[in-house]
Amino acid sequence: MSINEKRLKDLLVDMINIYSPSGKEEEIQDFLKSYLKKHKLNYIFQEVDEQRGNIIVMPDKGEADIVFVGHIDTVPAFDYENYEANITENEIYGLGSADMKSGCAAMVESFISYRERHKGDFPCALALVVGEEESGDGAFTLAREYPFDWAIIGEPTNLKPCFGHFGYVEISLVTYGQKLHASLSKPDKNAVKLMMDCINLIIEYIDKKEDILYNIRDFNSSHAGFASPDRCEAYLDLHVSSKYSLGSLTFEIEELIFEKFNEKEIKFSLQTIHHGYELSDKASLPKMLKTIYNQKNLDFSQSFFKSDSDAPIFWQSGIKPIILGPGDLAVAHTCEEMVDFNEVLKVAEIYFSVLECEN
Repeated sequence: MSINEKRLKDLLVDMINIYSPSGKEEEIQDFLKSYLKKHKLNYIFQEVDEQRGNIIVMPDKGEADIVFVGHIDTVPAFDYENYEANITENEIYGLGSADMKSGCAAMVESFISYRERHKGDFPCALALVVGEEESGDGAFTLAREYPFDWAIIGEPTNLKPCFGHFGYVEISLVTYGQKLHASLSKPDKNAVKLMMDCINLIIEYIDKKEDILYNIRDFNSSHAGFASPDRCEAYLDLHVSSKYSLGSLTFEIEELIFEKFNEKEIKFSLQTIHHGYELSDKASLPKMLKTIYNQKNLDFSQSFFKSDSDAPIFWQSGIKPIILGPGDLAVAHTCEEMVDFNEVLKVAEIYFSVLECEN
């Protein structure tokens, strides 16, 4: 085995034990800087905003075709008293264990192990970025300055390489009604009822299509007491197959809404749009990964990444991203987040093999 198993597990646990929600990554940045320095990996600190930035390990020649990318931020803790690592046999629980400190730790360990074995320069780059769970500002900053050909992003895929990525649309909805005593409430003037009707209209439209996933969140109304609320807001997340045009899709949704509601009743706006993509499995890096999987007797089952990530930001910048990492997306962003350490070890070996193939 090329990877130092104990060192990898210790690094992952240390990373989980550092609280690093988006916008507050300074402590884990300092830890990783010291860790890379300790293991003689020179890095560049790319400032994203004041005190926050990306940590980049580049080949001495200053360029690379492939960059390994991991985001070091997490969502906020559900329970600040209980976010740290907890190990049960091969399962490691804790905030960010799957999304995606395990992928980051595996990448760092693969680079350290490569340096220990080969002593020379790296054939690929490594970027530990900030801000993925919020604005993607770390990815935008990285892509603006570095023209990589390929990126391997360690989001949780259960080791299934994803050569395709769903698009993402974040819709903001605000409805306006009339504040009346509860006993006199009028359904057509109740902001919550208007919101429910609007969301049901969108869902009926989406349900007629294939490969569109939706999530309703942050649904709340103005405080009304014993009265009908005059304002309600909600967000709708759409994860959309790359076969759809997001421009056409959002136009059709907006048309549906304003056929039934007027602008005094509802405000419709798009907060985030990330276009999906699909890469050919006949290109150089997918073919390399298939060879590595065959050599290691691993199941080479391709998949689509159906959540949002930094990948569309890279793709729109001309970098071809493959999503490949340990862990299950289903447990990410939950209080039961965990990762099977066997997967972390396997993916570190895969990353190491990519480095060796590029040598």
